[in-house]
Amino acid sequence: MPELVTAILLGFTVLFVKHAIADFFLQTAYQYKHKGIYGHPGGLLHAGIHAVLTLPVYFVLAPATIIMAIAIPVGEFAVHYHVDWLKEQIVKRAHLSFQDTWFWRILGVDQLIHALTYVAIIAILVW
Repeated sequence: MPELVTAILLGFTVLFVKHAIADFFLQTAYQYKHKGIYGHPGGLLHAGIHAVLTLPVYFVLAPATIIMAIAIPVGEFAVHYHVDWLKEQIVKRAHLSFQDTWFWRILGVDQLIHALTYVAIIAILVW
């Protein structure tokens, strides 16, 4: 397998493991309960954890410039924060719960957007 393909696959692996850790192991009730309140420290903390934990992908695919090294976690922070906030807005305004089919569809779209963010990060790093 070509070296670049191996690096890309390893980069995705790092980002998806990071996502599972940040969303399902490190996310606290404080973060989860406040992601729908714009600007609340709980949601900011959650997005910040995602941004910081993205940095280990640099051990696999190093950014070309310091500006890119800073822009990637800042961009991920902004996207992750707003995707989570929007998901919470939709769920709350539609009065959805875990029992509702639309809750799971919206959660699926949320997770898809996060995964596509990782596609963008890898594309930027290998460009």
